[in-house]
Amino acid sequence: MIFDIITIFPELLASPLEEGILNRARRNGRISVNIVNLRDFAPDPHAMTDDRPFGGGEGMVMKPEPLTAAVEERQQCLPEKGRVILLSPQGRRFNQELARKLAGEKRLIMICGRYEGVDERFAMGWVDEEISIGDYILSGGELAAMVVIDSITRLLPGVLGCAGSAENDTFSRNLLKHPQYTRPRVFRGQEPPEELLSGNHDKIAEFRFLASVRRTLQRRPDLLRKERFSAGEVKLLERHGLYRQVKHLHDGGEDHGFAG
Repeated sequence: MIFDIITIFPELLASPLEEGILNRARRNGRISVNIVNLRDFAPDPHAMTDDRPFGGGEGMVMKPEPLTAAVEERQQCLPEKGRVILLSPQGRRFNQELARKLAGEKRLIMICGRYEGVDERFAMGWVDEEISIGDYILSGGELAAMVVIDSITRLLPGVLGCAGSAENDTFSRNLLKHPQYTRPRVFRGQEPPEELLSGNHDKIAEFRFLASVRRTLQRRPDLLRKERFSAGEVKLLERHGLYRQVKHLHDGGEDHGFAG
């Protein structure tokens, strides 16, 4: 998959791409990341990429000419056209579902917004989608772009060492991940739950499922409104006294979130 990142601060992006999963995915040819300096496309000698807003007001606005020139150059440099994404606090909220959708693209061109935003004429004419990583303000879209790229890259075939890692992550379902334990077996008098030490795969799977549901009920009950459970999972929830709590979260108390 190809990522083009258009930014006025290319140095901000260098370090994250040289570490961990992203670095390995680049070296293995799973992703290609091109960092594009927007200032190279500014038409004036001072490489200005922003100016004061018409109508007055605080801050500066990113100019349409360099943004448009940068996007058009990137679209023309490869036969495969890219989907243009503007990182913006006004955009669609990024989540795992959107990450999976974008992972199906062959190429993304990501615009790192700055200041008070971008000229609306550019946004309307060249941007396919605006994305926000949360209801808070960053200094620019560079960190948001890295969040999106990292999340998408994990979903690409062959990127993670364990094929099931992405499938079992938090938010792979509308459930938080179960608690994790590792060696030593005894740490300051505490041991992992007995089920995890049993060697019984069915018991381990049941424990982890129930622990995920309990943790989600406690920390993010809103997620459970969107989750569907199999008939076997419903029986397990009933047996452990969780069915009523989970069912209560579904609108109107209906069974639309439960199979069987």
